[in-house]
Amino acid sequence: MKFSRLTKISLLLAAFFFLDKVLAFARQVLIARQFGLSAELDAFNVANNIPDLLFALISGGALAIAFIPVLSEVLTRSGQKPAWLLFSRIANLAFLVTVALAILVAIFAAPMVQAELGIAPGFTVAQQHLVIHLMRLNLVATIIFSISGLVMAGLQANQHFLLPAMAPLFYNIGQILGVGILSPEQGYRLGPLTLPAYGLGVQGLVYGVIIGAVLHLAIQVPGLAKYHFKWSISLNLRDEAVRKVLRLMGPRLLTMFFIQLIFLVRDNLASRLAEGAVTSLTYGWMIQQVPETLIGTAIGTALLPTLSEHFSRDEKQAFSERIDKAFKALLALTLPVTAVLATGLRPLLGLAFDFGAAGTRMLAWVTAAFMLGLFGHSLKEVSARAFYASQNAWVPLATAGGNVLFYTLCGALLYRPLGAPGIALTDSLIFSLEALVLLALLIRSGRVSIVPSSTAWRALLGCVSAGAVTWLGVTLLEAHAHPLISGSVPMFAGILVSLPWIWREIKLLTQL
Repeated sequence: MKFSRLTKISLLLAAFFFLDKVLAFARQVLIARQFGLSAELDAFNVANNIPDLLFALISGGALAIAFIPVLSEVLTRSGQKPAWLLFSRIANLAFLVTVALAILVAIFAAPMVQAELGIAPGFTVAQQHLVIHLMRLNLVATIIFSISGLVMAGLQANQHFLLPAMAPLFYNIGQILGVGILSPEQGYRLGPLTLPAYGLGVQGLVYGVIIGAVLHLAIQVPGLAKYHFKWSISLNLRDEAVRKVLRLMGPRLLTMFFIQLIFLVRDNLASRLAEGAVTSLTYGWMIQQVPETLIGTAIGTALLPTLSEHFSRDEKQAFSERIDKAFKALLALTLPVTAVLATGLRPLLGLAFDFGAAGTRMLAWVTAAFMLGLFGHSLKEVSARAFYASQNAWVPLATAGGNVLFYTLCGALLYRPLGAPGIALTDSLIFSLEALVLLALLIRSGRVSIVPSSTAWRALLGCVSAGAVTWLGVTLLEAHAHPLISGSVPMFAGILVSLPWIWREIKLLTQL
């Protein structure tokens, strides 16, 4: 079977994303077994929000996605030397802005946490003080990421995906060192070896994040050497390419702010619920992100540089065909996976995290509610990138702004009667609606034409059959078999049952 270049890139990214998620899952299992559904772990999860917001705004999302289309254009039209000059100027600016914002966050951390509209108004005073301390410490990693995230974007613009795909693996390795060595009071035994332990508690998790950030940057440095990168001490805000990046970044920055604001709203609501609600939402989101990253993010990341090239060359037909194929592949893959994971994960969750019967039940419902948004999140990865490739950042900004408003209203209505699962359900409903609106606007603009086909009804039949087989298998086996068997065997059977329905779209992936 012959694969297109984009398909090969998507599969490469999916493979490394899978390894990354395996390490991330192992890390979270270690954390869960060490800290449980505790107030201390809730504080750590909430403390990540503001540093994550800064990273997303400066280089993790806002700048990186605004940067790739312009850098690709400069590479295509002017060559490598002007492109690296542009990279240096943007990287210098990103670093200076991140340091300045990190200082402000460190100064005003207390009101950000404790205010009624802050990130944890429902926590106890002791929890709030712990959040403030951990947040300030976490800002060190954010400053490192201000450069590392841009290095990733620069290599991807050069159509180099290997080292950027490896970087998250090393980030997780750093965090595993934190939870496995820095946090515990006693070292883990690995056969004849006993790992050292430093007894730093939850603070060790943050040091692991910092170590991971250093490794995330270090592994990508050889890629810069390969493409003859030379750093320039320059800003030059009058340069047209720099100004174009900033023009795209402005609305993209606000878009990412709105996206990250949703996490702040989520934890604000969850902090008012029972202990463990924040952690269950964090873990449920992490689990949903595994298939979303392997499918939606892998395809979207591989598409962005190519869509940017199509736009810069005015290749409208090729641009539309890429989106059409991606839409069909996403629909066919995500619906059966949603049904399988939503109905089959409960035994494995109990085995992995050991949260007890009540904790496992809450995590299972939260995860199932998040899974309902898998298609929407995956579609948004592609549809939003189609606008950025067209150097239009205003439409994603408008939809993200509406997203925050509807999320807050819907979440406020559902979080009390439904608890943490109600917050997760809100996420799925609102993000799915936003993704469909983005796709509709792409079609209306004339940039994209989705060719009618049988994909939708076959994906739906694959979803129903996969879900039914998985649910039946779990129901029959859960009381009589080991959780590893009662969870994995029904899910494997469900995936097999769905394959005949979606085989055409799986083959379509080879031509992406």
